[in-house]
This record gives sequence, C-alpha cells and structure tokens, in this order.
Amino acid sequence: MDKLQVQQAFCGIYGEGEMMTFHSPGRVNLIGEHTDYNGGYVFPCALDFGTYGVVRKRGDKVLNFASTNLELRVSVEMDNLAVDKAHGWANYMKCVVAEFVKLGHADKLGGLDILISGRIPNGSGLSSSASIELLMSVILNDCFGCGLSMVEMVLLSQRAEHAVGVKCGIMDQYAVGMGKRDHAILLNCQKLEHQYVPLKLDGCKIVIANTNKPHALADSKYNERRGECEQAVEYLKAKLDIENLGDVSAEVFEANKHLIPNETVARRAAHVIYENDRVLRAVDLLKANELVGFGQLMIQSHESLRDLYEVTGAELDALMEAANAVDGTLGSRMTGAGFGGCTVSIVREDAVERFIEQVGKAYTQRTGLAADFYIAESGDGAMRVE
Repeated sequence: MDKLQVQQAFCGIYGEGEMMTFHSPGRVNLIGEHTDYNGGYVFPCALDFGTYGVVRKRGDKVLNFASTNLELRVSVEMDNLAVDKAHGWANYMKCVVAEFVKLGHADKLGGLDILISGRIPNGSGLSSSASIELLMSVILNDCFGCGLSMVEMVLLSQRAEHAVGVKCGIMDQYAVGMGKRDHAILLNCQKLEHQYVPLKLDGCKIVIANTNKPHALADSKYNERRGECEQAVEYLKAKLDIENLGDVSAEVFEANKHLIPNETVARRAAHVIYENDRVLRAVDLLKANELVGFGQLMIQSHESLRDLYEVTGAELDALMEAANAVDGTLGSRMTGAGFGGCTVSIVREDAVERFIEQVGKAYTQRTGLAADFYIAESGDGAMRVE
C-alpha cells in the first residue's frame, strides 16, 4: 500500500478525522555481519521502502494496534504493556511504549489509534522489527513532545527488542533511525560513532533476493552465537585487555587464538574479527569506486558466514551461488542474521533482468522455493512524512 491507501484504510477502521502519517524504512547491511553485537564495524543503508504508520490521538490511555498485513488487532491499556505471545508484532510497539515510560514520560503519553502497513517481508532479514520499533518511537516522540534525539530513540528501540526476547546488536535500529538517502553508514558499534559514505554504484544496482524461508530470529541460534562470542572474549582476556571481539585486530588474533581451547568458539571469533577487517577495506574500496573489489569482499563475507559462523543454510547458499554465477554480478552475500532471510547483490544495471531470471530459476530448481527480488535504493530514516 502507498501512503494514501494506508490513510484510507485507517479511516475504514477508526473512522474519519484528523490523522498523522509516519514512515520507517527497512535496512540492508552491505557488509559486516554479526559484528555489531561484538563491538565491531557494520556498513548498512536504510531502504526506500519500509513501514507506514497512521495514527490518531485518543482522549484516554488505550492503545489500539491494527495492521493491513495481518488480521491480528490488539487493544491494551497503557498500564498493561507486558509481552504477550498472543499479541505478535504488537509486542515490539508495546515494548517501545514501556521504554518511554521507564524514561519518565508516562505523564506525557496518551492513547492512540494506530494502523501500520509494512512492505518488508516478515522474517526476511531486512529488519521489519526495527522498522516497527523506530516507527513507534518517532510516533510517541512527535505526538507527545517527549524531546528525545534520534540516537536516544535508536537505543530505546534496541532495548525494546531485547525485552521481546532477541538480544540484537545496535545496527538494525541505528540504520533505520539514522538512514540518509544515497548514503550508507559506516558505524562503529562500540563507540556509536558513524560516518555517512556516499553510495555511488555507477552503472550498478543493489538487488535483494528473499529466500522466502523466514529465519524466525528470536527462535534461531542467534542468541547461541552471541554466547559463543562472549566465551571467546573470556578466553582471550587471559592475556588481552579487551571488552569484546571488536577490540581485537586480525594480527593480534592470529598471535593469540591458541588461548581459545574450543574449536567451535575459535571459528566464531575468527569470523567476527576478519569480518570487521573486511568492512573497513570494503568502505575504502567503495570510496575509491573499486566496485569489483567491493564485490569480492562480499563473497568472502558469505563464505566466512557459511564456514566459520555457520549461519547461512541451504537456501541462502543456493541464492548466493546462483547469483555469483551470473555474468554481471560483482558480488553477493547473505544479509541479516541468517538461517533464512535475504541475500544482497551488486549487479551491473544491464544484467539485472537476466540476474532475476537466472537466479530465480536456479534457486527454485535447487530448493523447490520461489525467491522474491527487490531492486533497492537507499532511503531516509524514520520520520513524520506530512
């Protein structure tokens, strides 16, 4: 649905009257996977599609949630914001409200009628949950004058996701909140320092391919991988003064990896540390317009996620291998947490139609599933759109 259609749907549910409209993007990470919660570097961009939210203030403390994507509707009092599995996607929005309350804004907040409409496939790895969280944060901040900065809302939204049950890093919320059209974000996840890098893909396009195998992030091995990385840090602390794997260079790791007695934990750490290095090299290549070299680092990233971190799976591997077999593909890799979700590819513009046809056919032959494709542009962060 476009903005007008969502507004019309809102009136169909809640009646005619004054309304406010907001938009929050999805995000794609070009390179730097599973480094964010390890205090490393990531390189995402916000997308030009995401989630619309249309709202109307109420005179009470009731929050009504509805979606054009799912039949589930939820109505709660503002003093009853506990996570409830029956409330599905609305839990992300409820937990954002709860975080505003914890910050002392309870007296400012009031009831809302809310309709959301998302163009981000659930479970795709394009951050539908972060999009919803930042959408709700901007709605509350705008409607009730809470005065939070975008970085404060980014951190608040991350805490909301933790409350739902996923110990995510900061990248998703940061990219969704701080996105800038025609730019990607080089983010130091430990220091929360970023720089915008012009996303110049002369003659090329970003093509996202969805495996259509939802990765069910909260129920996946995401939290297990995070725990393994924490184990690696504890082993390395026997000799190194570090807080997380983002503090460890590739050279230092090679000299000290013997401190990790568990082979699996050592492989997890190796991925994070070398992926961190790949991000910085990839950004330098992009700045120099060396897109072929950038694409090669994307391929290396996927191979590391497959062999060392073990988060790809048959569907993502099939998409990536089919993509890299197409003449005109500079590089392809999984993006997001893995275990399903999407790949991101840099494809020469004159090869995009052939890419979609050949990759789609090869993927279906190998997996029996049909992939969806998105030719993506970078977009702005979450905001009111009126």
